[in-house]
Parts: sequence; C-alpha cells; structure tokens
Amino acid sequence: MIKRILFLAHADESGNTLPKLTYEALGAAVALAQQTNAVLVIGLLAEHALPAAQAFANVPATKIIAVSGTDFASPRSASDAHAAEVVCHAANPELILAPATSRFLRALPVLAHRLRGRVDTHLTSLQLVDGALVATRWFYRQRLEAVFSRDERPWIVLLDSGCHEPWRPEPGNVVVDEVPVSLSAAAKRTVVTGIRAPQTDTQTIRPDAKLLFVAGAGWTKKQPDGQVRANQAEHLILDFLRHSGASLGGSKSLVDQSGENQAVLGFMTHLNQVGQTGATPRHPKGLSTCCHGEEPHVVGWRFINERRAINLDPNCGWARGKADVLYVADAFEVMAKVNQLLGERAKHAEQTVASD
Repeated sequence: MIKRILFLAHADESGNTLPKLTYEALGAAVALAQQTNAVLVIGLLAEHALPAAQAFANVPATKIIAVSGTDFASPRSASDAHAAEVVCHAANPELILAPATSRFLRALPVLAHRLRGRVDTHLTSLQLVDGALVATRWFYRQRLEAVFSRDERPWIVLLDSGCHEPWRPEPGNVVVDEVPVSLSAAAKRTVVTGIRAPQTDTQTIRPDAKLLFVAGAGWTKKQPDGQVRANQAEHLILDFLRHSGASLGGSKSLVDQSGENQAVLGFMTHLNQVGQTGATPRHPKGLSTCCHGEEPHVVGWRFINERRAINLDPNCGWARGKADVLYVADAFEVMAKVNQLLGERAKHAEQTVASD
C-alpha cells in the first residue's frame, strides 16, 4: 500500500506559473492520495518558488518542498535530476507522480536510476484494483493498452495530457519549505542561451486547439479539371488555420510524398502526421479532408470526440461508420466557402469592436 506520494512540478519559462499539464497530473495525484489515505507532498522546481507555489494553496498536501534559483529557470537534465533527487530525499516517497512534460521526460528517468527505483512514462491512468496500485499505458501506437503494476520503490510515473480531470487551483497564501541545492560544474555545463520559436501565424501544431484539421494526399492529386492545384491547396489550408486557430494534421501518405518527388504542401512535415505510426492527438473535434478514412488513420483519431470528413467518394472509409458526419463534396470548394464565411465573421467582429 502506498503511504507517501510526492507530486513533482516545475514552473514554466515565465517562472511564475505552471504548465497546463501540471494541473491534470495534480488532479490524479490528489484523487489517488484520497483513495489510498496516503500523505501527499508537493515538490517544485522553479526560479522563484513562491509565485508558482501559490497555485497549490487549495491542495490537500502536508507540505510544499521547493528548489529555486536561476539554475532551475530553464530545462536542463543534469540540474533538474539533481534538484528532484534532493526533494525526494526530503519527502521520502514511495510513489512519485509528475506531468509528462518534455522537461521531466528527460530528467526523471535519470532520477529513477539514482534512487534505484523504476520509472514509467506516458501513463494514462493510475487506479486501485483489489487494493493494488495499477497503471495503464498504450503501446504499439495506441493499438494495445497495457495494465500493469510495479513492486519496486520508489515508483516514478509520468502522466500524459488529456487523461484526467484537471485540478482547479485557487491561488492563495502558502508556506514553502525551500531546500538548498549545490550544483557541480558538470551539472551546469549546459547553458540555455535563448529560445527560437516559430511565429504564431506559422505554427501549425497546436495541442490545445479545439479542432484538428487533417489533410490527406487528395489535396495534391489531379482534381476533376485534370490539374494539380497544390498551391491553391496551401492557401486554402493556411487561411483556414489562421481564421479558425485549428491544429494541422496530415495522413502518412501525404507527409511521405516529399520523398517521392511528388507535389507536396510546403508546411507539412512528419511532425504533423496522425495515425499509422503517427501521433494520436486529443482534440474535441476533428475534420478530415481528402482522406480515405482507412484503419491506420482512424486509429490516430481514437481520442477525437466528434469526427467529420469531406470526401468526393461516398464509399470512402469515412462513410463506413468511421465518421460522425461525412460531407460528400469537393474539399477545395467547401474550404473556400468556409474561409469566406470565417473572414466575414472576423471582419464583422472587428467592426463591432471599433463601434464600441
């Protein structure tokens, strides 16, 4: 039985707030602590501990242990692992639960080695089954779900996003127990000199978007007029992404065309791939265009709540019960009309604001 749980968190790049994923993992930690009657301790890594720790004011935790300083403002595996190790020695937990952020996915496996424990990443749930703590995780690109447990302690688990109801923070006054950490020169060898990020209007992967827009290879094939209209396809898709704020996905057949000397969409990369060895995003709604709805692609959509598709073929895979709604139409014509309507709505909204 688990008696002590440590929830590990880190501040984001601003130094004062926590990543969104933190609250989902925190909700799971609080629920598990209540089910097992375990003691819950919060561990925090941040440049300034107190502003970030205020988000834990309404969490039923016995204490908040923090490591702070400029050395912990930016992600760095060596310093993060060392700081987490110091926090763990202070908390002495049997279970260490953390959000599966890129920062912790790099640092916490190192921590598991140092503590002689075990680590599991990308978990989707933790629950009690007949008094035993078990975890669930997807394998083989979300096709197989495993249910397992560990005897080794401490057990470090990292929860993926979209798997638990987030904790609703109520900021307030907190008491933070800060522990000193001394880093060696080797632990500070890596230095963050800056961040390069794409402009907002060129970013196509948006995990928090309400809509996932997926483009298939049909966008780059010959259209009913016998012409390939890849340039027009690019403009239509980018205009829609700009107006709607949707995230962009691509079928495997489309992203693979870059290596086959075929017409491609210049902004589409393998990072956009959904299904068939690709990602399985979690968006409330999905709109597939010029895709056939074959099984590998649909598997990538298993966590999309509402699935719609546009395809000229009424007998395509989407029509066979794989889409909630199938629009039998030309995607070029549909998206051109949608963009027109979205543009008119945006213009009307601007005029309304100006008149106010």
